[in-house]
Amino acid sequence: MLLGIPKILSPELLKVLCEMGHSDKIVIADGNFPAESIGKNAKVIRMDGHGACEVLEAVLKLFPLDTYVEKPVSLMQVTPGDNVETPIWDEYAKIIKDVQGKENVMGEIERFAFYEEAKKAYAIIATGESALYANIMLQKGVVK
Repeated sequence: MLLGIPKILSPELLKVLCEMGHSDKIVIADGNFPAESIGKNAKVIRMDGHGACEVLEAVLKLFPLDTYVEKPVSLMQVTPGDNVETPIWDEYAKIIKDVQGKENVMGEIERFAFYEEAKKAYAIIATGESALYANIMLQKGVVK
């Protein structure tokens, strides 16, 4: 164990976060996300017993968001016709503000475009999150 490292972060995830460079992306996926098939060319880290909010909060304590793009955080847009509420998005915004002091850094990507972007991600964290449309992609910034 180490001081100052959130206990939820496994050695495998810490290694991945450290390996990532500026503009690399990581997906925190909900339980319905096809992490293994989308992540064939990425590192897939299983965190099935954890929710997306607790993972996001822990990751953001170590992971700088990119300041060279307007929206370094991407959400999977609700498919037109789906009657789904996304209160978890408000939780994400609060976590981002509380941990990194940033606001208005989240954008939405159409569902299938999100899948295509996720295929290019460095890593995918497969959580046990049960909220629908809870997938979130983070673009790494630089450590200053």
